[in-house]
Amino acid sequence: MADRSFFDNAGPFTLAELAAIAEAELPPGTASDRRLSDVAPLDTAGPDDVSFLDNRRYIGQFAESKAGACIVDPEFAERAPEGMTLLLTKRPYRGYAKVAQAFYPAPQPRPGLHPSAVVDPGAAIGEGTEIGPGVVVAAGAEIGRGCRVEANSVVGESVAIGDGTVVGPNVSLAFCRIGRACQIHAGARIGTRGFGFSMDPEGFVDVPQLGRVLIEDGVEIGANTTIDRGAGPDTVIGAGAKIDNLVQIGHNVRIGRGCVLVAQSGIAGSTVLQDFVAVAAQAGISGHLKVGAGAQIGAKSGVMRDIPSGMTVLGSPARPVRDFFRLVALWERQLKARGKKKDE
Repeated sequence: MADRSFFDNAGPFTLAELAAIAEAELPPGTASDRRLSDVAPLDTAGPDDVSFLDNRRYIGQFAESKAGACIVDPEFAERAPEGMTLLLTKRPYRGYAKVAQAFYPAPQPRPGLHPSAVVDPGAAIGEGTEIGPGVVVAAGAEIGRGCRVEANSVVGESVAIGDGTVVGPNVSLAFCRIGRACQIHAGARIGTRGFGFSMDPEGFVDVPQLGRVLIEDGVEIGANTTIDRGAGPDTVIGAGAKIDNLVQIGHNVRIGRGCVLVAQSGIAGSTVLQDFVAVAAQAGISGHLKVGAGAQIGAKSGVMRDIPSGMTVLGSPARPVRDFFRLVALWERQLKARGKKKDE
Protein backbone atom coordinates (compact mmCIF):
# COMPACT_ATOMS: atom_id res chain seq x y z
CA MET A 1 0.00 0.00 0.00
CA ALA A 2 1.31 3.43 -0.95
CA ASP A 3 2.06 5.90 1.85
CA ARG A 4 -0.96 8.20 2.00
CA SER A 5 1.35 11.01 3.18
CA PHE A 6 2.64 11.22 -0.37
CA PHE A 7 0.05 9.57 -2.63
CA ASP A 8 -3.70 10.15 -2.90
CA ASN A 9 -5.81 7.06 -3.59
CA ALA A 10 -8.74 7.63 -5.97
CA GLY A 11 -10.35 4.23 -5.27
CA PRO A 12 -12.28 2.12 -4.66
CA PHE A 13 -13.24 0.71 -8.06
CA THR A 14 -15.54 -2.13 -8.99
CA LEU A 15 -14.18 -5.19 -10.73
CA ALA A 16 -16.12 -4.17 -13.83
CA GLU A 17 -14.44 -0.77 -13.81
CA LEU A 18 -11.02 -2.31 -13.26
CA ALA A 19 -11.52 -4.79 -16.10
CA ALA A 20 -12.41 -1.94 -18.45
CA ILE A 21 -9.37 0.07 -17.35
CA ALA A 22 -7.01 -2.91 -17.73
CA GLU A 23 -8.62 -3.99 -21.04
CA ALA A 24 -9.12 -7.37 -19.41
CA GLU A 25 -11.94 -9.92 -19.22
CA LEU A 26 -13.65 -11.22 -16.10
CA PRO A 27 -14.46 -14.94 -15.92
CA PRO A 28 -18.16 -15.83 -16.26
CA GLY A 29 -20.07 -15.54 -13.01
CA THR A 30 -17.76 -12.94 -11.46
CA ALA A 31 -19.42 -10.50 -9.05
CA SER A 32 -18.48 -7.52 -11.19
CA ASP A 33 -19.85 -4.99 -8.66
CA ARG A 34 -17.36 -6.04 -5.99
CA ARG A 35 -15.19 -3.07 -4.98
CA LEU A 36 -11.43 -3.10 -4.47
CA SER A 37 -9.48 -0.40 -2.68
CA ASP A 38 -5.82 -0.48 -3.70
CA VAL A 39 -2.98 -2.08 -5.65
CA ALA A 40 -0.27 -4.17 -4.00
CA PRO A 41 2.46 -6.75 -4.78
CA LEU A 42 1.48 -10.42 -4.81
CA ASP A 43 3.24 -11.22 -1.55
CA THR A 44 1.68 -8.39 0.50
CA ALA A 45 -1.72 -7.93 -1.16
CA GLY A 46 -4.87 -8.52 0.85
CA PRO A 47 -8.47 -9.31 -0.08
CA ASP A 48 -9.25 -5.67 -0.97
CA ASP A 49 -6.20 -5.28 -3.24
CA VAL A 50 -5.48 -5.79 -6.93
CA SER A 51 -2.15 -7.33 -7.93
CA PHE A 52 -0.65 -8.67 -11.17
CA LEU A 53 1.48 -11.50 -12.53
CA ASP A 54 3.71 -10.79 -15.52
CA ASN A 55 6.77 -12.94 -14.86
CA ARG A 56 6.56 -16.72 -14.46
CA ARG A 57 9.25 -16.51 -11.75
CA TYR A 58 6.52 -15.33 -9.41
CA ILE A 59 4.01 -18.10 -10.06
CA GLY A 60 4.73 -19.47 -6.57
CA GLN A 61 3.80 -16.12 -4.99
CA PHE A 62 0.75 -15.95 -7.24
CA ALA A 63 -0.44 -19.38 -6.09
CA GLU A 64 -0.14 -18.32 -2.43
CA SER A 65 -1.25 -14.71 -2.74
CA LYS A 66 -4.11 -13.31 -0.66
CA ALA A 67 -4.93 -10.65 -3.29
CA GLY A 68 -8.62 -10.13 -3.91
CA ALA A 69 -7.99 -9.82 -7.65
CA CYS A 70 -5.06 -10.29 -9.99
CA ILE A 71 -4.36 -9.14 -13.53
CA VAL A 72 -2.90 -12.20 -15.24
CA ASP A 73 -2.34 -13.94 -18.54
CA PRO A 74 -4.97 -16.66 -19.13
CA GLU A 75 -2.06 -19.11 -19.43
CA PHE A 76 -1.59 -19.01 -15.65
CA ALA A 77 -5.24 -18.93 -14.62
CA GLU A 78 -5.20 -22.52 -13.37
CA ARG A 79 -2.57 -21.64 -10.76
CA ALA A 80 -4.75 -19.04 -9.06
CA PRO A 81 -5.61 -19.66 -5.39
CA GLU A 82 -9.20 -20.20 -4.32
CA GLY A 83 -11.17 -17.00 -3.89
CA MET A 84 -8.99 -14.80 -6.13
CA THR A 85 -10.78 -13.01 -8.97
CA LEU A 86 -8.85 -12.91 -12.23
CA LEU A 87 -8.69 -10.09 -14.74
CA LEU A 88 -7.53 -11.94 -17.85
CA THR A 89 -5.36 -10.26 -20.48
CA LYS A 90 -2.37 -11.16 -22.64
CA ARG A 91 -0.71 -7.90 -21.49
CA PRO A 92 -0.95 -8.00 -17.68
CA TYR A 93 1.82 -5.50 -16.96
CA ARG A 94 0.23 -2.92 -19.24
CA GLY A 95 -3.11 -3.62 -17.58
CA TYR A 96 -1.59 -3.16 -14.13
CA ALA A 97 0.03 0.12 -15.19
CA LYS A 98 -3.36 1.48 -16.23
CA VAL A 99 -5.06 0.26 -13.05
CA ALA A 100 -2.33 1.76 -10.85
CA GLN A 101 -2.70 5.06 -12.70
CA ALA A 102 -6.43 4.98 -11.99
CA PHE A 103 -5.86 4.44 -8.26
CA TYR A 104 -3.05 7.02 -8.12
CA PRO A 105 -3.56 9.66 -10.82
CA ALA A 106 -0.90 12.32 -11.33
CA PRO A 107 -1.53 15.43 -9.23
CA GLN A 108 -3.31 18.20 -11.08
CA PRO A 109 -1.85 21.72 -11.24
CA ARG A 110 -3.04 24.24 -8.70
CA PRO A 111 -3.44 27.27 -10.94
CA GLY A 112 -1.70 30.48 -10.00
CA LEU A 113 1.64 32.17 -9.33
CA HIS A 114 3.45 31.69 -6.04
CA PRO A 115 4.25 35.07 -4.45
CA SER A 116 7.98 34.36 -4.65
CA ALA A 117 7.93 33.57 -8.39
CA VAL A 118 9.50 36.12 -10.75
CA VAL A 119 7.64 36.31 -14.06
CA ASP A 120 8.65 38.86 -16.66
CA PRO A 121 5.73 40.97 -17.93
CA GLY A 122 6.62 39.84 -21.45
CA ALA A 123 6.06 36.16 -20.63
CA ALA A 124 2.79 34.35 -21.44
CA ILE A 125 1.29 31.89 -18.93
CA GLY A 126 -1.57 29.67 -20.03
CA GLU A 127 -4.85 29.16 -18.21
CA GLY A 128 -4.78 26.68 -15.33
CA THR A 129 -0.99 26.63 -15.03
CA GLU A 130 0.82 26.47 -11.68
CA ILE A 131 4.04 28.46 -11.17
CA GLY A 132 5.75 27.35 -7.96
CA PRO A 133 7.91 29.13 -5.39
CA GLY A 134 11.12 30.70 -6.59
CA VAL A 135 10.41 30.03 -10.27
CA VAL A 136 11.87 32.49 -12.79
CA VAL A 137 10.14 32.97 -16.15
CA ALA A 138 12.05 35.22 -18.53
CA ALA A 139 10.87 37.62 -21.21
CA GLY A 140 9.19 36.09 -24.23
CA ALA A 141 8.72 32.69 -22.61
CA GLU A 142 5.43 30.90 -23.34
CA ILE A 143 4.01 28.30 -20.97
CA GLY A 144 0.89 26.47 -22.12
CA ARG A 145 -2.34 25.61 -20.38
CA GLY A 146 -2.54 23.21 -17.45
CA CYS A 147 1.22 23.07 -16.89
CA ARG A 148 3.10 22.86 -13.60
CA VAL A 149 6.51 24.46 -13.04
CA GLU A 150 7.89 23.46 -9.66
CA ALA A 151 10.11 25.26 -7.16
CA ASN A 152 13.23 27.17 -8.26
CA SER A 153 13.09 26.21 -11.92
CA VAL A 154 14.18 28.71 -14.58
CA VAL A 155 12.37 29.12 -17.89
CA GLY A 156 14.69 31.12 -20.11
CA GLU A 157 14.00 33.80 -22.69
CA SER A 158 11.68 32.77 -25.53
CA VAL A 159 11.40 29.16 -24.29
CA ALA A 160 8.08 27.56 -25.23
CA ILE A 161 6.36 24.82 -23.20
CA GLY A 162 3.32 22.94 -24.50
CA ASP A 163 0.03 22.29 -22.72
CA GLY A 164 -0.01 19.85 -19.82
CA THR A 165 3.77 19.62 -19.37
CA VAL A 166 5.22 19.21 -15.87
CA VAL A 167 8.61 20.75 -15.04
CA GLY A 168 10.10 19.50 -11.78
CA PRO A 169 12.09 21.51 -9.23
CA ASN A 170 15.48 23.08 -10.00
CA VAL A 171 15.20 22.55 -13.76
CA SER A 172 16.79 24.99 -16.20
CA LEU A 173 15.32 25.46 -19.66
CA ALA A 174 17.00 27.58 -22.33
CA PHE A 175 17.01 27.77 -26.15
CA CYS A 176 14.32 25.08 -26.34
CA ARG A 177 10.83 24.25 -27.50
CA ILE A 178 9.03 21.61 -25.43
CA GLY A 179 5.92 19.80 -26.59
CA ARG A 180 2.70 18.86 -24.87
CA ALA A 181 2.30 16.41 -21.97
CA CYS A 182 6.02 16.10 -21.28
CA GLN A 183 7.57 15.29 -17.89
CA ILE A 184 10.87 16.91 -16.96
CA HIS A 185 12.20 15.75 -13.63
CA ALA A 186 14.24 17.51 -10.96
CA GLY A 187 17.55 19.07 -11.90
CA ALA A 188 17.38 18.49 -15.65
CA ARG A 189 19.38 20.94 -17.79
CA ILE A 190 17.99 21.49 -21.25
CA GLY A 191 19.49 23.82 -23.83
CA THR A 192 22.89 24.22 -22.23
CA ARG A 193 25.80 25.13 -24.48
CA GLY A 194 26.95 22.29 -26.72
CA PHE A 195 30.50 21.03 -26.25
CA GLY A 196 31.97 22.47 -29.44
CA PHE A 197 35.34 24.13 -29.95
CA SER A 198 38.29 24.21 -32.32
CA MET A 199 41.34 22.41 -30.94
CA ASP A 200 44.51 24.32 -31.74
CA PRO A 201 48.06 24.46 -30.31
CA GLU A 202 47.44 28.13 -29.56
CA GLY A 203 44.40 27.29 -27.45
CA PHE A 204 40.81 26.22 -27.79
CA VAL A 205 38.42 28.45 -29.74
CA ASP A 206 34.74 28.05 -28.84
CA VAL A 207 32.32 27.47 -31.69
CA PRO A 208 29.05 29.36 -31.09
CA GLN A 209 26.20 26.97 -30.42
CA LEU A 210 23.39 28.53 -32.46
CA GLY A 211 20.82 25.73 -32.49
CA ARG A 212 18.00 24.79 -30.13
CA VAL A 213 16.61 21.74 -28.37
CA LEU A 214 13.28 20.58 -29.81
CA ILE A 215 11.37 18.14 -27.62
CA GLU A 216 8.27 16.60 -29.12
CA ASP A 217 5.06 15.57 -27.33
CA GLY A 218 4.91 13.02 -24.52
CA VAL A 219 8.63 12.89 -23.74
CA GLU A 220 9.90 12.06 -20.23
CA ILE A 221 13.30 13.36 -19.12
CA GLY A 222 14.83 12.06 -15.91
CA ALA A 223 16.46 13.83 -12.99
CA ASN A 224 19.81 15.54 -13.63
CA THR A 225 19.82 14.68 -17.32
CA THR A 226 21.54 17.16 -19.63
CA ILE A 227 20.57 17.90 -23.23
CA ASP A 228 22.83 20.27 -25.13
CA ARG A 229 21.48 22.65 -27.73
CA GLY A 230 22.65 22.24 -31.30
CA ALA A 231 25.57 24.00 -32.89
CA GLY A 232 23.56 25.02 -35.94
CA PRO A 233 21.14 22.20 -36.58
CA ASP A 234 18.89 21.52 -33.62
CA THR A 235 19.08 18.76 -31.05
CA VAL A 236 15.81 16.83 -31.42
CA ILE A 237 14.05 14.42 -29.05
CA GLY A 238 11.25 12.46 -30.73
CA ALA A 239 7.72 11.99 -29.45
CA GLY A 240 7.21 9.51 -26.62
CA ALA A 241 10.91 9.06 -25.84
CA LYS A 242 11.78 7.92 -22.30
CA ILE A 243 15.07 9.30 -20.98
CA ASP A 244 16.23 8.14 -17.55
CA ASN A 245 18.22 10.00 -14.87
CA LEU A 246 21.79 11.19 -15.44
CA VAL A 247 21.80 10.85 -19.22
CA GLN A 248 23.99 13.10 -21.39
CA ILE A 249 22.83 14.03 -24.89
CA GLY A 250 25.26 16.05 -26.98
CA HIS A 251 24.66 18.81 -29.50
CA ASN A 252 22.95 18.07 -32.83
CA VAL A 253 21.83 14.61 -31.66
CA ARG A 254 18.55 13.41 -33.14
CA ILE A 255 16.59 10.85 -31.15
CA GLY A 256 13.62 9.20 -32.80
CA ARG A 257 10.14 8.36 -31.58
CA GLY A 258 9.75 6.01 -28.63
CA CYS A 259 13.45 5.61 -27.86
CA VAL A 260 14.53 4.54 -24.37
CA LEU A 261 17.79 5.78 -22.83
CA VAL A 262 18.66 4.29 -19.44
CA ALA A 263 20.63 5.93 -16.62
CA GLN A 264 24.16 7.19 -17.18
CA SER A 265 24.13 6.52 -20.90
CA GLY A 266 25.63 9.14 -23.19
CA ILE A 267 25.16 10.13 -26.83
CA ALA A 268 27.92 12.18 -28.45
CA GLY A 269 27.29 15.00 -30.88
CA SER A 270 25.56 14.64 -34.26
CA THR A 271 24.60 11.00 -33.74
CA VAL A 272 21.18 9.85 -34.94
CA LEU A 273 19.04 7.28 -33.15
CA GLN A 274 16.13 6.18 -35.30
CA ASP A 275 12.74 5.21 -33.84
CA PHE A 276 12.42 2.78 -30.91
CA VAL A 277 16.10 2.35 -30.15
CA ALA A 278 16.89 1.13 -26.59
CA VAL A 279 20.16 2.17 -24.92
CA ALA A 280 20.92 0.39 -21.63
CA ALA A 281 22.65 1.81 -18.55
CA GLN A 282 26.12 3.35 -18.90
CA ALA A 283 26.34 2.70 -22.63
CA GLY A 284 28.18 5.29 -24.67
CA ILE A 285 27.65 6.13 -28.35
CA SER A 286 30.33 8.00 -30.24
CA GLY A 287 29.60 11.01 -32.41
CA HIS A 288 28.41 11.23 -36.02
CA LEU A 289 26.94 7.70 -36.01
CA LYS A 290 23.60 6.24 -37.04
CA VAL A 291 21.76 3.68 -34.93
CA GLY A 292 18.97 2.01 -36.91
CA ALA A 293 15.35 1.67 -35.86
CA GLY A 294 14.67 -0.90 -33.13
CA ALA A 295 18.34 -1.53 -32.34
CA GLN A 296 19.26 -2.45 -28.76
CA ILE A 297 22.52 -1.45 -27.09
CA GLY A 298 23.51 -3.40 -23.98
CA ALA A 299 24.70 -2.00 -20.67
CA LYS A 300 28.22 -0.50 -20.60
CA SER A 301 28.60 -0.94 -24.36
CA GLY A 302 30.82 1.38 -26.33
CA VAL A 303 29.39 2.05 -29.79
CA MET A 304 32.02 3.24 -32.26
CA ARG A 305 30.36 2.52 -35.60
CA ASP A 306 26.89 2.53 -37.16
CA ILE A 307 24.40 -0.08 -35.90
CA PRO A 308 21.89 -1.56 -38.40
CA SER A 309 18.18 -1.56 -37.66
CA GLY A 310 17.02 -4.30 -35.29
CA MET A 311 20.51 -5.39 -34.20
CA THR A 312 21.40 -6.02 -30.54
CA VAL A 313 24.99 -5.20 -29.56
CA LEU A 314 27.12 -5.68 -26.44
CA GLY A 315 30.65 -4.94 -25.32
CA SER A 316 33.26 -2.27 -25.92
CA PRO A 317 33.78 -1.89 -28.77
CA ALA A 318 30.17 -2.96 -29.29
CA ARG A 319 29.58 -5.98 -31.51
CA PRO A 320 26.58 -8.18 -32.37
CA VAL A 321 25.35 -10.05 -29.32
CA ARG A 322 26.21 -13.51 -30.71
CA ASP A 323 29.75 -12.42 -31.52
CA PHE A 324 30.12 -10.96 -28.05
CA PHE A 325 29.13 -14.18 -26.30
CA ARG A 326 31.34 -16.25 -28.62
CA LEU A 327 34.23 -14.01 -27.62
CA VAL A 328 33.37 -14.45 -23.94
CA ALA A 329 33.29 -18.23 -24.41
CA LEU A 330 36.71 -18.08 -26.13
CA TRP A 331 38.18 -16.08 -23.24
CA GLU A 332 36.78 -18.57 -20.74
CA ARG A 333 38.32 -21.50 -22.63
CA GLN A 334 41.69 -19.73 -22.75
CA LEU A 335 41.57 -18.99 -19.03
CA LYS A 336 40.74 -22.61 -18.25
CA ALA A 337 43.58 -23.81 -20.49
CA ARG A 338 46.03 -21.49 -18.73
CA GLY A 339 44.80 -22.71 -15.38
CA LYS A 340 45.42 -26.35 -16.35
CA LYS A 341 48.96 -25.53 -17.55
CA LYS A 342 49.76 -23.87 -14.22
CA ASP A 343 48.42 -26.87 -12.32
CA GLU A 344 50.64 -29.18 -14.35
